[in-house]
Amino acid sequence: MTLFSAPSDKPTVVLVHGAFADASSWNGVIAPLLADGYPVLALANPLRGVLSDSEYLRRTLAEIEGRIVLVGHSYGGMLISNAATGNPNVNALVYIGAFAPDAGESAGDLAGKYPGGSLGETLTPVKLPDGTSDLYIRPELYHAQFAADSSAEVSAVLGAGQRPITDLALGEASGEPAWKSIPSWFLFGSEDLNIPVAAHRFMAERAGSRRTVEIEGGSHTVSIPEAAQVVDLIHEAASA
Repeated sequence: MTLFSAPSDKPTVVLVHGAFADASSWNGVIAPLLADGYPVLALANPLRGVLSDSEYLRRTLAEIEGRIVLVGHSYGGMLISNAATGNPNVNALVYIGAFAPDAGESAGDLAGKYPGGSLGETLTPVKLPDGTSDLYIRPELYHAQFAADSSAEVSAVLGAGQRPITDLALGEASGEPAWKSIPSWFLFGSEDLNIPVAAHRFMAERAGSRRTVEIEGGSHTVSIPEAAQVVDLIHEAASA
């Protein structure tokens, strides 16, 4: 039995959150997509490592019947780039403030490729038994670093529920990316402090983005206050 059997006229939209958030960060996108008749799955991203997380997404996609639009935020872009490779059902990739790596690149590589990122200064580690660390954004810095274009109240709730990522995951290299063979769309904010805007522009151009939306003043979580623009871009990708 498949996880989803999509209607013939609507692809399933799979939303993949990144680090320091959870699937609820997509709530403003999920509701209108469901209202428009799209099957939607907001994946619970393990945030343990690029290869293992991508394999988890890949196995999930294999349980979805019919066309798929894959949408990734932040580190979630690493996963959609890897998990979609070789899957003929994935028709579109949508990067929302997300990494779009080439083979051999890590999230850390891309975040540091251009000046303007300040994530490292805001992180605090929790040591794990295997010698790696889980990384959190310090609560008092979360609003300014991660969600400056959302209200303080919205940011506080998001920060309280943030899911940590391992330091290993941020340094792990990507495999061969799906954006070389699958059409892509990009949306990001000009004031992203996790992934500098110059990196977003570089990745979108390199991937041959069908349409790139740069939102003036947008933060790393621009998809929360600008959920309607994200939904519009997903509609475009689903119809292409």
